[in-house]
Amino acid sequence: MRSKELVVRKATFDIEAGDFVGIVGPNGGGKTTLIHAILGILPIKRGSIRLFGKDISRFRQWERVAYVSQEAINFDTQFPLTVKEMVGLGRVRRGNLGRPLRKEDWAAVDSALEAMELTRLANRRIGNLSGGQKQRVFVAKALVRDPDLMILDEPVAGVDATTMERFYERISVLNQDRNITILLVSHDLMAVFCRMSKAMCVSRDVHFAKVAPDLDPNDLLRKGYGDHFHFVFHEHSCGVEQRH
Repeated sequence: MRSKELVVRKATFDIEAGDFVGIVGPNGGGKTTLIHAILGILPIKRGSIRLFGKDISRFRQWERVAYVSQEAINFDTQFPLTVKEMVGLGRVRRGNLGRPLRKEDWAAVDSALEAMELTRLANRRIGNLSGGQKQRVFVAKALVRDPDLMILDEPVAGVDATTMERFYERISVLNQDRNITILLVSHDLMAVFCRMSKAMCVSRDVHFAKVAPDLDPNDLLRKGYGDHFHFVFHEHSCGVEQRH
């Protein structure tokens, strides 16, 4: 990417506490770029980004934000840590660097493992897990920080439909039970319009909508993908009315 290339434009939206936002769009449309801008990793040319009411240039409470990248599970399979030890790394901060974790830290680890249905795998080497299990480990590692905002970039890429559905179910529980605001990049259109409260379609321009009974997903999606696309939605067991 050239340093002066404008990747995302016309991005105007508000995300409120407790929202569950699905981010979709064609490959190369700027989804990850948008996330990196929200995280302060990439600069913005004009406009502004506010996190928890504060301009990102002055925002310092990054412990309130957790991020799981799409590259998180790509590591050496010989990595020696167990699942519990890996999740425990999420409790390491500047203030306790080099110090053993305390009882309350391990209690938070156990809670995160339970939330992501990983308790029975706690002592297994992380390199011996399946792709879907690894992804849940890295979400637990982010969750153990007790964030207010969690950003997940394609967390279930390359897994089977059953594993994907189970993953989305667990993330929905985190959003509802812990009131964590979640931004999640996904190619699973049905999951977005079935489970999430707001949807964003990114294809350079950002199209944003509240997911409600009167929203036709096709109207939003065609703004990003084009009028010539035909969208197919598969079944989701999310307990709400399905759209086809």
